[in-house]
Amino acid sequence: MKEIKCECGHVNPLGTVLCESCGKPIEGNQHIDGNDDEKLLNMRYDGTARRSKTYNKSWIDRVWSFFSSVKVGIWLIVLALVASMIGTIFPQEMYIPANAPNRDPAVFYEEQYGIPGLIYFQLGFHNLYSSWWFMVLIALIGISLVICSLDRFVPLFKALRNQKPKKHKSFLSRQRLFSETDFVTDHDMETVKKQLRKRRYKITEENGHILAEKGRFSRWGPYVNHIGLIIILLAAILRSTPLFYMNEYVWVREGDIEVLPETNGEYYIENKDFILETHDENDERFREAITQEGVVASNFQTDVIVYKANRPIPGAEPELEPIAEDSIRMNQPLEFDGYELYQSGYQLNEFSNMTFKIHETTDSDEEALASFTVDLRNPESEFELESGFRVVLDQYYPDYYLDDDGEPASETNFPRNPAFVFLVYPPNSESAEVSFLGIGRNIDATGENEYKIGIQDFEMHDVSGLTFKYDRSLPFFGIGAAIFMIGVIQGMYWQHRRLWIQRKKDGSLLMAAHTNKNWFGLKKDIEIVIENTNVNMVTDQQELEEKVE
Repeated sequence: MKEIKCECGHVNPLGTVLCESCGKPIEGNQHIDGNDDEKLLNMRYDGTARRSKTYNKSWIDRVWSFFSSVKVGIWLIVLALVASMIGTIFPQEMYIPANAPNRDPAVFYEEQYGIPGLIYFQLGFHNLYSSWWFMVLIALIGISLVICSLDRFVPLFKALRNQKPKKHKSFLSRQRLFSETDFVTDHDMETVKKQLRKRRYKITEENGHILAEKGRFSRWGPYVNHIGLIIILLAAILRSTPLFYMNEYVWVREGDIEVLPETNGEYYIENKDFILETHDENDERFREAITQEGVVASNFQTDVIVYKANRPIPGAEPELEPIAEDSIRMNQPLEFDGYELYQSGYQLNEFSNMTFKIHETTDSDEEALASFTVDLRNPESEFELESGFRVVLDQYYPDYYLDDDGEPASETNFPRNPAFVFLVYPPNSESAEVSFLGIGRNIDATGENEYKIGIQDFEMHDVSGLTFKYDRSLPFFGIGAAIFMIGVIQGMYWQHRRLWIQRKKDGSLLMAAHTNKNWFGLKKDIEIVIENTNVNMVTDQQELEEKVE
């Protein structure tokens, strides 16, 4: 790259606006943003060259220049925000109700929300926050933050690390705060330096030239913010991987032991009891809600035992060792080994099994000729009875209803309203009789059956719906948020203040000052520093320009 040599002898890289050594505006770059009428210097990055503004030959340079643009970063954030808002129009796939008629996203969204739901699904918004394109968008925001930070941090760091007290007169005179004094004494200079140290300024002297500085660390506040944001974005990407995040829903019936999902059979849970407590119908606070809903739950909880499986021999039945026992309530999860179990739902009075009897159609006393029991959770397809009857379970509808075409179907896979089609083979007969049976339904398909099936007994239970999850990305979110807040405080409550003083051999003095914000505070500092001296107070040249305009 072409380099530019200043009259002070320092060699500056192409794109430098102010000489890195003396601060004199570089020829051809005296003014920033192409404004030739600008008088005050633009002190952004102290006039050092930024890579994105000086290199533009290879495709790497063009990519760097593209992502270093603040506008590009803002547009990427806007796109992510718009996508996130669209993702809240309908529930995400993970929040499809467990009792939905069809939990297949390809069917659910169209059935529930019509054409908008179908479009929503086809565009991939049903699984937005873990979709590849949303993750790519988050990654691009992170890349933009990294490149923006490096493109600005590196030149600023070099400029501030190599500051020199001696500056060109044009650098001083074109600062916003500037003053000239015809004559000052040695006593005045000592007073100024003493007051500067008292105000906690760090003083650097070189051949009678003084640089007083404090609060430099505040300049790194925005970059600390960026570090925090990058950590948060990395956490968001990691959260889409099974290693860092898992959220599963499991139904556990009273008295049952179920293996917890995504644990490779390592953990099991037993539902000892499900408890539902409701508000008193005479309670004035809930009377309206009870009138509308029938009952209002005051508490529903699951008393559980969590087991860890030990397998002494591979392939053997696991030995379950209890490791946790507690009651899970709303907002009171059970935590163990980095996992959490939340009470999320329940189903009352779900059928466990049904016992049926077979009797002759003409038998008024309905004396049972045979009986059999169907496990509604895992029904057998055929029953061979001692009396010689053979019963085939031809169709099973756990949650029976008639669809729009009048055909029998099941709303869910849970046995809440079971219905059956049985084929009954009498003893020594290869001809089957067809019976349709359900709660309050007993239909002879042909009207010519000799035998009839009836419900003899049944068992019911409550089912608890539990959310089983872990989120190992939360510490990263917390660390990123903490670092971000440190950067906010760092940049908001402190300012980088600099004061240049040049005393010439004839006793005259030039003073200039700059800060990244809070100019009023810097002026007050200067007033205190030059008090009881002959040094003239600085003039705010920007205010003078505004008055002239």
